[in-house]
Amino acid sequence: MASITAAGTPVPERVAVVGAGMVGLSTAWFLQERGVEVVVLDREGVAAGSSWGNAGWLTPGIATPLPEPAVLKYGIRAVLSPSSPVYVPPSANPSFLKFVTGFTAHSTMKAWKKAMGALVPVNDLSLESFDLLQAGGVRAETREAKSFLASYRTAQERTTLLEEIEHIHAAGQSIEFEALTGDQARAIEPSLSDEIGAAILLKGQRFIDPGSYVHALADSVRARGGKILTGATVSDIRDTGRGVVVTTAEGAVEEFDAAVLATGAWLGKLARRFGVRNVVQAGRGYSFSVAIDHVPNGPVYFPAQRVACTPIGDRLRVAGMMEFRKPEAALDQRRIRAIAEAARPLLRGADLDARQDEWVGSRPCTVDGLPLIGATRSPRVYAAGGHGMWGITLGPVTGRLLAETMVTGKQVEQLRPFDPMR
Repeated sequence: MASITAAGTPVPERVAVVGAGMVGLSTAWFLQERGVEVVVLDREGVAAGSSWGNAGWLTPGIATPLPEPAVLKYGIRAVLSPSSPVYVPPSANPSFLKFVTGFTAHSTMKAWKKAMGALVPVNDLSLESFDLLQAGGVRAETREAKSFLASYRTAQERTTLLEEIEHIHAAGQSIEFEALTGDQARAIEPSLSDEIGAAILLKGQRFIDPGSYVHALADSVRARGGKILTGATVSDIRDTGRGVVVTTAEGAVEEFDAAVLATGAWLGKLARRFGVRNVVQAGRGYSFSVAIDHVPNGPVYFPAQRVACTPIGDRLRVAGMMEFRKPEAALDQRRIRAIAEAARPLLRGADLDARQDEWVGSRPCTVDGLPLIGATRSPRVYAAGGHGMWGITLGPVTGRLLAETMVTGKQVEQLRPFDPMR
């Protein structure tokens, strides 16, 4: 006879996880830790969505809600200029208009503080969750960011992040930092150009090569007996009252005790039928890699330009842009060029014209900047997504806490603000 959770439901013994990105695979791994058999299904393959080409930052210190007062000043300019770091194309799509209206309404300091307070408890567990994965056999390391420099042309530009750090501290999130001159920053990181006149050195953060890390996580899930089915597009999930029946577009039909929806920017397609009304909008990010004379020792961030750079092997990944558009839309070369031109005067020795690995991926964004993690209207179907820019940082802690919820049936306090039914 099956064990019963605190919620009065049977402990799931076999779970389908839809989505093979960082969030889905972390959830599968931590379910395995609790003795659950898992099958992961993905319409493409491992790390095929937003998990591959992002900046790979593990930065709980600055994992903040995406809707913020600074977003409002982009308003008109964003609609008009495809080169703006936040691009909102004109659209009459009702779902998109609902998202933009809600997102704008949450871009106030009051809403930001409330959302930041909700993120702090999971931010605090995020790096520890990566350590648990490594201790449990995931053969991929997180790298300490020996230098993590937020760099600016002027000290005046820097005040925005310094004020944000004050608000982050006020919310209870610890982050150590040091304000530097341009010369001090170049002494640490020679790849910064003479245009840089001020910087902030962020301490205690880490980074990864996200694509190789997520593949290593997938290898660990398989090594522990899990199945990962690629090219499996889940078209329907049905709660039978005893379990869930998962149907793929390829014609496979299989029954499980429970299902987890970790489909990133596509979360709404399956979650809506289980009562999740929150709009999940694709906020597309772009990246490419370049050769650089001096590969930095850690991430380099240009906040005023919203450009994030990360050393990946012997090259520098340059990432940026928040483009609110359909996740299926083609890569727009104008965005790639805009990122390259924004970074050009600020980096020394980077060959920004010989770009490789040009990529676009869709971050799943919510109107309040908080993820959707937990049970839907069905006690057998769970959502895990909507992390915006922080799916890599918060993926493992999401999987860890959701697995605990599913197996124990208890309300995990840190997940309460992320109720998908809110």
